[in-house]
Amino acid sequence: MSVLTTNYLTPTGREEAWRFTPLKRLRGLHDGTAVIGDRHSLISQGQLPAGVSFSRETLAPLASSDDIIIERIRGAVSDVAHLSIASNTEVHEPIFLGRGVGAIDSAEFSRVRISLGSHAVATVVIENTGDTVLAEDLEISLAPGASLKFITLQEFDSASVYTARHHAVVDKDATFKSITVTVGGDVVRILPTVEFIAPGGSVELLGVYFATTGQFFEHRMHVDHAVPNAKSRVNFKGALAGRDAHTVWIGDVLIRAVAEGTDTYELNRNLLLSDGARADSVPNLEIETGEIVGAGHASTTGRFDDEQLFYLMSRGITLENARRLVVRGFFNEIVNEIAVESIQERLMNRIDAELERAGA
Repeated sequence: MSVLTTNYLTPTGREEAWRFTPLKRLRGLHDGTAVIGDRHSLISQGQLPAGVSFSRETLAPLASSDDIIIERIRGAVSDVAHLSIASNTEVHEPIFLGRGVGAIDSAEFSRVRISLGSHAVATVVIENTGDTVLAEDLEISLAPGASLKFITLQEFDSASVYTARHHAVVDKDATFKSITVTVGGDVVRILPTVEFIAPGGSVELLGVYFATTGQFFEHRMHVDHAVPNAKSRVNFKGALAGRDAHTVWIGDVLIRAVAEGTDTYELNRNLLLSDGARADSVPNLEIETGEIVGAGHASTTGRFDDEQLFYLMSRGITLENARRLVVRGFFNEIVNEIAVESIQERLMNRIDAELERAGA
């Protein structure tokens, strides 16, 4: 184990990128005081199909980053857990990656790469569980014509701290659908980001999060439309229950001057289930050309719909079960996109349990 020392500028909380984040709860990941353990916890689960490999390699980053934690990871770690899917390979069943043993007395710095060759098709699921302190630089490379559904599940135990950048580089006519689920951990801060490098790409960034008493979840999107004729959709839904539950959603979409024909829309909806919870939602759209198909954003934060509750209770359903049904219905649109029945039911059961514990 070692303490990482660098010359990076330490965030103070006054910077735009860090103004919501509880820095004191990051266990030293942001300021270089974290003790770095010698762990490589990401492992492949089950036998990999033909055309798919999982290995540790030395790889240069795909893209630059201005996030201080990502820079610390890259300064300390050279080897990458690399999941590679060969060109023209179509994988019909999900590929599962998961975590081995974690720890909270030291931190893990992780670099991960998911690469799809030309016209490859796959679904990849990463399951994050247990108690851990983990900082992760995860990069996704989609070659021309490739298609990836990427499901990342933050089902950590209550003491975990997880900070990560999930960055996708999308080439010509490639399709990327990301589903980010955050229902566990003490502090979770994820940066789902997308970079289009050739025309014709299509991206969906979907997500659900449920924060209960004392939990802090932050999801900070950035979609860079730097080429013509690309499409993006962002749709995140969050629910909060319990005192000091706090969520942050930032949606940044940049349409550059050269990105004619862009079609983009981003949406964030939050459901407050009790007093003492706080949801911050900030959609941002920067447009440098008027030659686009469409661009828009929306954000809403509200409480239970009393009419929905009254309707259910008038048919003999208890208040507790009515609330549970409303929350399930709220998340159902995105959870159904996972299309893995065992995961969908597990997530809904966990949300039910968290709702019950929060007393909402």
